[in-house]
Amino acid sequence: MAKATAHIGPDDYRVDIESGAHRLVADEPASRGGEDVGPAPYDLLLAALGACTAITLRMYADRHDWAIRSLDVDLRIVGTPEGNRIRRVLRIDGPDAAARARLADIAERTPVTLTVKNGMPVETTLAEDRHD
Repeated sequence: MAKATAHIGPDDYRVDIESGAHRLVADEPASRGGEDVGPAPYDLLLAALGACTAITLRMYADRHDWAIRSLDVDLRIVGTPEGNRIRRVLRIDGPDAAARARLADIAERTPVTLTVKNGMPVETTLAEDRHD
């Protein structure tokens, strides 16, 4: 299963993230008190959704021998009177219109899409204090 750790020190909002063998940095923009040295948390959420969408659609297309020259996933959080939502636009170059429509349908059921749509419980506990 997926695993990540996030560490923030005493200064500003830079967060050092380890996910598997990969290191990332998250931050807030200067307008929110950060130094903008990495994506903000919602940007990371959109990036995860975009990556999952692109990978899943590539896998599906490969299984059906649909040649994709390129696939772009544009994601934005937009506010509406009913609340915030994610707008996702797919640009798929290669397969015919029927295949592109099927890929758009598959995008609605990628693992991260379903997690965002359906929610996932978050359980928070405190680690044992080692400073006593």
